[in-house]
Amino acid sequence: GVRNFGAHIGQAMQADEVYGVDFGENWISVDPAVDYDETLAEIQKVVDRYPGLRRDVQTYLKERTREVLAGSSHPIVIRLYGDDIAKLTEKADELVGILGGIEGVIEEKKELVTEMTQMQVEVDLAKAQKFGLKPGDVRRAASTMISGEEVGDYFYNGQAYDVNVWTPPDQRDSITDVENMLLDTADGGHVLLKEIAEVRLAPTYNAIKRENSHRRLDVDAEIEGRDLGSIVDELDDKLSQVKFDTGYSYRMLGDFTERKEASKNLNRWALVAAAGIFLLLMMALRSARLSVLSYVTLPMALIGGAIAVKIQGGIVSLGSLVGFFTVLGIVARNGIMLLSHYQHLEEHEGEIFGPELVIRGAVERLAPILMTALTTGLALIPLVLSGNVPGQEIEYPMAIVILGGLVVATILNLFIVPALYLRFGRNKMGREIAAAELNRVSPA
Repeated sequence: GVRNFGAHIGQAMQADEVYGVDFGENWISVDPAVDYDETLAEIQKVVDRYPGLRRDVQTYLKERTREVLAGSSHPIVIRLYGDDIAKLTEKADELVGILGGIEGVIEEKKELVTEMTQMQVEVDLAKAQKFGLKPGDVRRAASTMISGEEVGDYFYNGQAYDVNVWTPPDQRDSITDVENMLLDTADGGHVLLKEIAEVRLAPTYNAIKRENSHRRLDVDAEIEGRDLGSIVDELDDKLSQVKFDTGYSYRMLGDFTERKEASKNLNRWALVAAAGIFLLLMMALRSARLSVLSYVTLPMALIGGAIAVKIQGGIVSLGSLVGFFTVLGIVARNGIMLLSHYQHLEEHEGEIFGPELVIRGAVERLAPILMTALTTGLALIPLVLSGNVPGQEIEYPMAIVILGGLVVATILNLFIVPALYLRFGRNKMGREIAAAELNRVSPA
């Protein structure tokens, strides 16, 4: 089922992502004619055959969405802060062990930080001063000869080419070659690099990342077979028992952190939105009683979507939330349309409050409510039938929630709302007056 295969090696000089030679990405296209889940499982089996490799099989959209929202492509990320990279590495190893002891956590690892050999040039200030050289001049000249430096651009046939200054490879092949490099002095002469500086090989870390003036190191993990919320709750309990030295701390990142922050914002604005919805219902129905009646039925419509989410694994994603809001809007529209029609029948067509009014209003609004549900459902069926394939990480759960919600919403609008209107549409006195009016009119 694999149609084509592309390798993306994350070397800084060969790719658009700055990574070392320890990182690589393989992008695979899956033939639409094959079963996606089975093909993905087979790809996972192939990847798992290589011990010692840290791997993660995911879709492009899922990876990029995670990186944009959470700054990482992993659901769990613990970011360590401190000044000594060696202590950070030691603490990261401890956290990796903690993650490994939590059920449902897989592929736990720390960010790859290791020592590598690097050439260092340390200028002797007194010796350099004798030749009229500043430490910065020496470092720039040595860097240019060892690593090269861009000095201009050359334009040819509409394209720009970098012009770099660099020494021949055979003149920078060893410590001795570098020590014997000639530097220009202030008086127009030359001096060997070793006469004014010490050149040596020293260990240094392959990558040092900083955030808020502190060095940082990430520990990340994947999850499998357990919901993210319960895993993070257990992780928080265990992290609270870990001791950190002064100046060292950690911060939780990843999917769960972003979801928690989104939930806070959602709760913060939920009351404002709820008040706004109620005011709009008051404006549309011109009755506090009917507004409350319509308002309390809205959450009932979400039952169908909740059942659909439970069937699909119980995970509420971004697409699921969009689906819930869509169902809420459809139910609110149909409910307002139905209750407004009841008011119209009473005020303009002389229909007396009672079962006949409720039945007539429901029958006359049957076609618009069913058409709304059917047209929306038919438009979403292709998304549901195609399954949870790459590119539909948001649309698929959204379609599932909307379809499940439409079933319950339609039943709610056609059966529950009319019954509630008959029971609570008027107060007791109003129902008695309507009954007396009905008895008075019936003999005629």
